[in-house]
Amino acid sequence: MSGAAGVAPPGPRGGERPWAGRRIHMIGVGGAGMSAYARAAHALGAEVSGSDGADSDYARRLAADGVLQAAIGHSPENVPGGEGVEVYFSSAVAEQNVERVAARERGLPERSRAELLGELSALRRTIAVAGTHGKTTTASMIARALLAAGMQPGWLIGAPIGGGLANAEWGEGEWLVVEADESDRSMLSLDVEIAVLTNVELDHHASFASLAELREVFRSFLSGASEAVLWDRQELLALRDGPLVAYDAQHVELTEGGSRFQWRGHDVELSVPGLHNALDATGALEASRLAGAPPEAAIAALAEFSGAGRRFQPLGRSERGARLFEDYAHHPTEVAATLRAARTLPHERLVAVFQPHLFSRTKLLAREFGVALAEADVIAVLDVYPARERQADFPGVSGLLIAEAAADAARGRPVYWLPGFTAARTVLAGMLAEGDLCVVMGAGDVEQLGRDLAANSEAPAGEGGADEEAAA
Repeated sequence: MSGAAGVAPPGPRGGERPWAGRRIHMIGVGGAGMSAYARAAHALGAEVSGSDGADSDYARRLAADGVLQAAIGHSPENVPGGEGVEVYFSSAVAEQNVERVAARERGLPERSRAELLGELSALRRTIAVAGTHGKTTTASMIARALLAAGMQPGWLIGAPIGGGLANAEWGEGEWLVVEADESDRSMLSLDVEIAVLTNVELDHHASFASLAELREVFRSFLSGASEAVLWDRQELLALRDGPLVAYDAQHVELTEGGSRFQWRGHDVELSVPGLHNALDATGALEASRLAGAPPEAAIAALAEFSGAGRRFQPLGRSERGARLFEDYAHHPTEVAATLRAARTLPHERLVAVFQPHLFSRTKLLAREFGVALAEADVIAVLDVYPARERQADFPGVSGLLIAEAAADAARGRPVYWLPGFTAARTVLAGMLAEGDLCVVMGAGDVEQLGRDLAANSEAPAGEGGADEEAAA
């Protein structure tokens, strides 16, 4: 068995099905996180059902893989009849959801996704990746490194991890790799052996009143881990009391669509672009090393890593020959990093198409989004994807705030305000041409616009889908 020598894994192995007899119903199962937990519960022997407000790639893949057939649309009838049903809901599902109400009226246990994730993490030695940016990519890299080392890890990650692999697998080995989400504080429910912290920025303004409050939540998360891998920044290192590994990308050379750098005396080469990916890879290598993966195997795995779902994924070419990519970037730091990475690929014009996510984030970070988008040669801004928020609660807030901020920062370069997909498709299809590199960005449903524009699609099936906040 791979991993730390002499340590017996606590979780079930082989054909064991310790959750046999459990009946679990998941509300919001079509989201990135809940669909992952559904896979794990099914592998552990539970009878799993679920529903979601809209269809998604995640829901379709659950059905294709025999996990469950999600009910699309919420109804009290979706909750299975009889006794012993446990109802779990995603953070996007309101207390007034009709299925939650039906569960309460029947006296069924009604629990948050955090409780289920905590229960799953207690079954395995867990590597948890936290941070405002880079969680999905770093966690995917760790899972791929452990797989290449023959360690048969499990993983619960917010996107498919590339290579045709889904966003979750229970695995047969001793390690479980998970994303630790701060947005609803669910990361505090995890049983963590190795914690990875990539960065800390205020992103979920409805959940945290200040950056200081957010830092204290990350401090609590780190306090429960036996080992910690932190980006080598003083404000992050100060959050950890106990053993830690500080990491940073060393001697990075950005290449066309990738990078080369050094790590612990080894040469590492990536085929995903940008300095941020080199940084994520360094953190992933450190966590994999602590878990017992041989460096050579981990480095070889990262050399073949082509990106997690919705992380700078190629979509194909437009009718007139523009190259199209899709990215999950939904914070100014992520938008800027994605556009800088795109600059490493051949292009004549870099076109950024951005769909803001959440009215609260748009209201507070409009100026910063405008500056980040000004990294592009041409900018198009769509209207806000509301996820769990309501327009009525944010009067005067729309994507136009970001378009105006981008126009201020772009120094005369063209900025388009295209609130709806219909207008956006028409304008972009006519504008994009051979030599253009277009990146559609956002955490909502903007990937569908990108796919519509791609006359010659390269997008892997099942690699997209709504985010956890938007799913229910």
